[in-house]
Amino acid sequence: MKILFYTPQNDAATWLHDFNRALPEAELREWQAGDTAPADFAIVWRPPREMLAERAGLRAIFNLGAGVDAILALERAHPGTLPRSAQLVRLEDSGMAPQMAEYVTHAVLRYLRRFDEYESLQAQRRWKVLDPHPRDTFTVGVLGLGVLGTHVARALVPFGMPVRGYSRSARQIDGVTTFAGEAQFEAFLSGVKVLVNLLPHTPDTHDVLNRRTFSKLARGAYLINVARGAHLVEQDLLEALADGQIAAATLDVFREEPLPVDHLFWQEPRITITPHSSAQTLREESVAQVAQKIAALMRGEAVSGVVDIARGY
Repeated sequence: MKILFYTPQNDAATWLHDFNRALPEAELREWQAGDTAPADFAIVWRPPREMLAERAGLRAIFNLGAGVDAILALERAHPGTLPRSAQLVRLEDSGMAPQMAEYVTHAVLRYLRRFDEYESLQAQRRWKVLDPHPRDTFTVGVLGLGVLGTHVARALVPFGMPVRGYSRSARQIDGVTTFAGEAQFEAFLSGVKVLVNLLPHTPDTHDVLNRRTFSKLARGAYLINVARGAHLVEQDLLEALADGQIAAATLDVFREEPLPVDHLFWQEPRITITPHSSAQTLREESVAQVAQKIAALMRGEAVSGVVDIARGY
């Protein structure tokens, strides 16, 4: 069994060491430009096109992350990048779901209890008690109910705020009012006080956080984007903040990362910025998951997490 590995980051040696321990029977190698030798599996993060294209016999490509948009963007730009013989498999959770639930819950409660406004008052040295938002109308809408979105929605339920969830196909989650499909999108948005974006990035969801979407939310709503920067029309957010339709935003992802030092978001005090850190891939859990799935495929078994190329997730 031959496995190719690639990551543009400088931690390939550590990943290879751990995969060698988890798959001692495998022949692992780090891909280098010009390597066209056969391989059964590829384990990658943001691979170049030439690593995957025309690699007949590749059985599966394992993406070291839940989002596969970078690989699918390569396929759309250069059809045939993904070998027809290979399944594309994404990570499922791998320790990311608890982290994401912590991040989103913190951001939601920060806005519910108006800690963002207290921070501003502290900077002004003003002593003023603010009433918390009414909990029964502080509706949180989770946009995207995949593994991470479902975990986040469930984590928010015990706090007593109304929680909604939206997905492409119908889902049922205890304590969450769910909406599905394009026909129910506006009903999902209507009156939402905190919009949490956890959608996969596909051509259909590109720019989904736009002026029209913001206009359907409750006046003075909050935005939390922990999915992809390409979901957000940045100028539309700045304008929505200026006119009060959006009260504040917490952003963990951006169209350009790292966020340029001259970007307008740095100058907007109502935007909280974190450096794509809401849920980091945990190496130990990821290695174990990929190793288990490779073993299952070698036994001829089906695995979960296989991406529908047409749908984009």
